[in-house]
Order: sequence, then structure tokens, then C-alpha cells
Amino acid sequence: MLYPLVRPLLFRLDPETAHRVSFGGLDAAARIGLASLAFPAVPDDPVEAMGLTFPNRIGLAAGLDKDAEHIDGLAALGFGHIECGTVTPRPQPGNPRPRLFRIVAAQALVNRMGFNNGGLEAFLANRARARWQGIVGLNIGRNFDTPNDRAVDDYLAGFRGCCAHASYVAVNVSSPNTKGLRDLQHEDALAALMATLKGEQAKLADRHGKYTPLALKIAPDLQPVAVDGIARLCVRHRVDAVIATNTTLSREGVEGLPHASEAGGLSGAPLRERANAVVRRLARALDGALPVIGAGGVMSGADAREKLEAGATLVQLYTGLVYRGPALVAECVRATRGFGARRAGAASAG
Repeated sequence: MLYPLVRPLLFRLDPETAHRVSFGGLDAAARIGLASLAFPAVPDDPVEAMGLTFPNRIGLAAGLDKDAEHIDGLAALGFGHIECGTVTPRPQPGNPRPRLFRIVAAQALVNRMGFNNGGLEAFLANRARARWQGIVGLNIGRNFDTPNDRAVDDYLAGFRGCCAHASYVAVNVSSPNTKGLRDLQHEDALAALMATLKGEQAKLADRHGKYTPLALKIAPDLQPVAVDGIARLCVRHRVDAVIATNTTLSREGVEGLPHASEAGGLSGAPLRERANAVVRRLARALDGALPVIGAGGVMSGADAREKLEAGATLVQLYTGLVYRGPALVAECVRATRGFGARRAGAASAG
């Protein structure tokens, strides 16, 4: 793969510029048909979750393709699903730049992007242009200036807009970069939000003749008792999946390194153990009632397999692509292939 040669050049650029340049090359390769030839073949490893059949367990986390502009190029990397967003009803620029920082020594990123996106209308137009027919999740959030007591209106607008165009919709209440957003994870607020969205889900299923699953994305900084409460709430409201986790406010593992003191959410290798602990606690509390999608700190195939061993059904990655490049996707697919059969065999043997 060329990425180890290209990465030093990209890392000379500021992270947002490198992001734009990388996508420019990927999109160009996809348009002329070279992308599918440039990346290693990914074996089939189908798995059922949320009523959908995923061709493999490895997906792209939200945040990389915020405006659903690059689905076809990303699909060439071999992902079993791609999650786009977070999208808000109205366009917003996000926080001032610089707002994305590499901590190279720790294979980490700090971001305070702030849901920068072109708004729901542009997002859906981009989604409609994608040719890839695979599983695409659309991740929704509230605008930065919408108070939490009216947040449900933004989530309803996002869900109504995305429902017919998404394989599933992810509800993001866990970004640390929109003031007050994580307060929506508190039990009363979250119960009210999910009850409303689940009611709308039933109405939209009748209207469109299509049931669109709802996944909830949670933070890695929750206390264990809060994770247990969210698990009970998700079972009670028949949420279709939980994505664990978003980025962390902790700086454990990067103390004293350049950019570690920047405000924002930390992702990458230092998040792995914290995210795994939430996946493990959540899976135990859910006891198979609904699937967990594990995200956070997946930098290798072994890390992806570790998420499944902690109780996840699917795995998502993002920061690992920055440090490892496209080959990481195929590595993770190979490392997790047949995991369900191995786990079933181990259980029967026990």
C-alpha cells in the first residue's frame, strides 16, 4: 500500500487540509474506477444486526464524512457499513479553526469541530448522488443554538429527513463539542427523546413502507451506573442498537504531549480501554436484547477483535484510518471474520 509513503506528506499539512486532500484523491480514484483496484480485497463475513445484513463487521464511524459527500470512495475501502454525519437541520460552520489536532506520539486526535456541516438539505442531496448500494447510517444531532428543551424538534427534523434515505439513523447525544449536548444522556431527557423518536419511527414506517432502525450513540465518560440506566432505557423503548462510544474528555495517556491540552474530544489509541469498558458494561447490562456497535481506539485488527470479545456485534473506526490508512479496514475484517461462529463454538464446548 502507498499510504506509509504518503502519510509523512499529509502530516506536514494541518489536519483539516490533509483530510480534504485525502478525500480529493479518494473521490477521483472512485470516479475513474481505480479505487476498487487500489485497495486489498475484503472477504465476506455477513452478520445480522438491527434487522439488516452487514457484509462484514467493520464500519466507518460518523465524523469523517460529515456531509455524505464521499460514500462511493469510502465504500471502495471495504467497509461493511458507512455512517455519515453528524448532520443538523440548519447549516452551521462549527467552531473556529484550528479545531483538529494530531497527537502523533500517542496515535490520537483531539477535535472540537462542533458539528460543522452544510445542513440537512445539502446532506440528503449528497446522499442521493451516491451510487453505492451498501449499508449507510445517517447520524443526526441538534444545532448548536437550539436549547436542550427544544432539542427534540431538531432530532425529529433530522429523523424525518433521513428516514427514507438511511439504512439506519444514529442519534448523537454524546459529542463533547456542542455545549450542553451530553446533558441529553441524563435519564429523563433521554427517555423523553427516545420515546418521541420511537413514536415517529412507527409513523414513518407506515408512511414509507420501510422500518428504519434507530441507534443511540453514547459517551465514554459515563459512570457505570449511568451506562446501566441507558441500557434499561434502550430496552424499554426498543431502541435498535447502541453505539459505544464517542470521543472522551479525559486526557489519560496523553498527559504532557503536544496538543493534549487543547479543548475537545480525544480519539485514537488512548481511548481504547475506556471505550472497551463501556462496551463491556453495556453488553452485560443489555444481555443480548439489542446489539452494541463498538467504536473508539481501533488501530489494528487485534483492537477490532477485542471490541467483539467485549460484547460488540459490529465495530467502527475513524482515527485509525488517519494513522494506518486504508489497509486497516481489510486487516480488521480479516481479524474479525467468523467471530460469531467461533464464539458459538466456544459456548457449546463450555
